[in-house]
Amino acid sequence: MAEKKGILAELKEFLLRGNVVDLAVAVVIGTAFGAVVKAIVSDILTPLIGIPGKADFSTLKFTINGSRFLYGDLINNVISFLSVAAAVFFFVVKPIDAVTSRLKRGAPEPVAKTTRDCPYCLTPIPLAATKCPACTSTVEPVLAT
Repeated sequence: MAEKKGILAELKEFLLRGNVVDLAVAVVIGTAFGAVVKAIVSDILTPLIGIPGKADFSTLKFTINGSRFLYGDLINNVISFLSVAAAVFFFVVKPIDAVTSRLKRGAPEPVAKTTRDCPYCLTPIPLAATKCPACTSTVEPVLAT
């Protein structure tokens, strides 16, 4: 019969799994990274590409029938998204691709199989063999491709 664990023991086991801890760290770092990107967008990029006289897009808006549409905030968020996407691409994806391609380049080529197991006694035999030397069973040869 399976041993019952207390709910706190199960919770502790769940929280200490590697992928849960990794995810928590990723969320914390992602939040901090988002704050840095937002500061870069609002303090550096927006003034550089700003509409003449408008250094902060968040104040841009229009009103229809008493409803306010803050399209400037949307522009800021699009710039933030594109900045994060570019940063992730150039600082995470490209370096990982470079490392993986280097690892693949250094990997040895797969060696062609020259033997197979006898279906009766599981002794390794040449691919073209018609009789197993260990159990003397007749086997079908495997044609080389």
